[in-house]
Amino acid sequence: MIFSLLKAGARLVLLVLRRWEIRGAENLPATGGVVLVANHVSYWDPVAIICAFKRQVFFMAKSELFKIPLVGYAVRSSGAFPVRRDVTDRNAVRTALRLLQAGEVVGLFPEGTRSHTGDMLKPHLGAAMIALKAGTPIVPIAVSGTRGVFSKITVHVGSPIRFQSMTKATREDLEIISDRIMDEIALLLGS
Repeated sequence: MIFSLLKAGARLVLLVLRRWEIRGAENLPATGGVVLVANHVSYWDPVAIICAFKRQVFFMAKSELFKIPLVGYAVRSSGAFPVRRDVTDRNAVRTALRLLQAGEVVGLFPEGTRSHTGDMLKPHLGAAMIALKAGTPIVPIAVSGTRGVFSKITVHVGSPIRFQSMTKATREDLEIISDRIMDEIALLLGS
């Protein structure tokens, strides 16, 4: 109930103040586990993505957000789960895999943090590893215009990418997949 109210309020703000536009929303599969991966430049990014879909998106969010009184409440209400960025957080990985196996949508920012320049950062390997372990498709998303207060926000949703499931992916495999994900996001940003 709280999540629905927060989402409705956020959608209204996005539509009225930010002239929010979604391109390619039909690319998100209607059912089954899916990993959404997106560029990250603003705190508005997860809000714009969550509001773009009927399906609930469970974002992996930095653990520090859960400690901020009102923000933490909103983040928890959205279904986000914490990740500690200073270590390999096995609990966060297990949570993501459990959600994906239950047929849910998990949102990840492969860059691991917001880009302060707007340029895409080198991706971490977690998104590729989680998608391979779960055997789920990856849907690339490019978000633009989320910086500032009144610029138009556009969410570009790419076609699902399926990778052959690997029982033992090497670091090189994960790097290749992670780079491909970021290339897809870059292509969407250019469209």
